[in-house]
Amino acid sequence: MIAYIEGKLFKKEEERILLLANQVGYEILTPAIVMESIKSKSVGDQISLYIYYHQTDRQPKPVLIGFTKELEKEFFLKFITVADIGPLKAVKAMNLPINEIAEAIESKDAAKLKGLKGIGARTAQKIIASLCGKLDKYVMGENINEAKGSSAISIGDFSQQVLDVLVEKFGHKASEAKQMIREAFARNKAVSTPEELFDEIFKSGRSV
Repeated sequence: MIAYIEGKLFKKEEERILLLANQVGYEILTPAIVMESIKSKSVGDQISLYIYYHQTDRQPKPVLIGFTKELEKEFFLKFITVADIGPLKAVKAMNLPINEIAEAIESKDAAKLKGLKGIGARTAQKIIASLCGKLDKYVMGENINEAKGSSAISIGDFSQQVLDVLVEKFGHKASEAKQMIREAFARNKAVSTPEELFDEIFKSGRSV
């Protein structure tokens, strides 16, 4: 099974690309958020993608779906656990950054979910019922600097530290603390340390 590909961009269309790797051309479907991140790429440029490989009895022809970040692929795998959302529908629906979709799910914002391509009112409610309370990592993770090296912070690590302090030392309910953290990230996407996150929460005027 193909899970990752590096190669040269051979062709780019609206919802898919052709990637040339080791003299083999791979047709790869790409969600709008992925296409947005590679729109500046030209034919011949090097691209690396995390791949979801889809093949079933009903879909015998293999389909490759590509993501520029592993976090995007992880979110996609959770998204397709929702009833009535298969991989091909999910590809079309992911036309917003994953942190925005995750935030809409966590805040039960069905109206925003209905703005996703191909998602109606009933499906929006199914998404909320299936995934609400499970996506804090994706709400927060997109805002954490993807540092590299020994000083790197694992996605979600420092926000979990802040969450623990808010619950254990300040007596907030976990759901309330998570909402405070989500609101802080929504106001300031540059937050990248526990101290900055606490500062942003204090700035909101909410009692901590």
